[in-house]
Amino acid sequence: MRFAAIGLDHRHIYHLVGGLLDAGLTCAGYWPQTSDPRVLAGLRERFPDLVAAEDRDALMRDRSIDVICCAAIPRDRAAIAIEAMRSGKDVMVDKPGVITADALEQVERAVAETGRIFSVSFSERLITPCSEVAAKLIADGAIGRVIQTVGLGPHRFNRAIRPSWFFDPAQAGGILADIASHQIEQFMFYTGSKNPAIVASTVGKFGTEDFPDFQDFGEILLRSDHASGYVRVDWFTPDGLPSWGDGRLTILGTDGYIELRKNLDIEGRAGTDHLFMANHSGTRYIDCSKEKVGYFDRFAADVRDRSETAMAQSHVFTVCRLALEAQARAGKVGWTSQSRA
Repeated sequence: MRFAAIGLDHRHIYHLVGGLLDAGLTCAGYWPQTSDPRVLAGLRERFPDLVAAEDRDALMRDRSIDVICCAAIPRDRAAIAIEAMRSGKDVMVDKPGVITADALEQVERAVAETGRIFSVSFSERLITPCSEVAAKLIADGAIGRVIQTVGLGPHRFNRAIRPSWFFDPAQAGGILADIASHQIEQFMFYTGSKNPAIVASTVGKFGTEDFPDFQDFGEILLRSDHASGYVRVDWFTPDGLPSWGDGRLTILGTDGYIELRKNLDIEGRAGTDHLFMANHSGTRYIDCSKEKVGYFDRFAADVRDRSETAMAQSHVFTVCRLALEAQARAGKVGWTSQSRA
């Protein structure tokens, strides 16, 4: 199977390309146009053997290409995905896959009419080894029935490396449509909730005064018929932290709980992907850093077999719908009177 990369605007394109290569796909080429030349330079440095394509449309028309992967400006991802699907290709996009309800409706229509796969790489679960181990422990009944998740998604602002679109919600989607889609997806996956509801949501602005529309804080309360969830996301990771964010997920079960420390263990063990568990048998620590993640292999199998092992298409659409709803309904906190106007 072959893939092409179109949309080199976010560094997440590196793990999309790398994951597909590791899953055995061959890269037919990439379209080098980008809003951030540093992303293109990084792609060339990491994958020097890949070939740039002079003709973007030729990649779309090439019937030997099975998959388009995309980390374009979030505003543009839906249109690229729809074009690819109507050209007979499956699609893997960085999150957020869509940033408006209208775009989501158009993507859903394209999937229904073409039968192609629209997969969103929710990387905070799909490419973190500790998330894979947690899923296995839960499937084995290690903490009983999951009844709540608390997902924290702090990020470093990194002003100097951000392109201009990053600060504009009309292009990037807003903090809940963007970052919080990760935590919504994890809530649905670990609790087995098929159609949860947004109970409440908030977006905040406590800094970044020079970007009046940029949201630097967000929270969501989720609920299904058998579980609840809380989400907090922000852009306040301090420079002294040796990671872009201290991402955490606590999964509460009827017989115990699991905490994932995805990026680091502050003043503790070195490295990433730490899992802590407590249940009726005692406490346990697992170093998950060597666990293989299965998302890209499962996606490749879905492309080949027309199956849904990586994630159900309905799951993708529900996560997108909930993230957009949370963004649209969010109350505001922290804004000054000038920015609120």
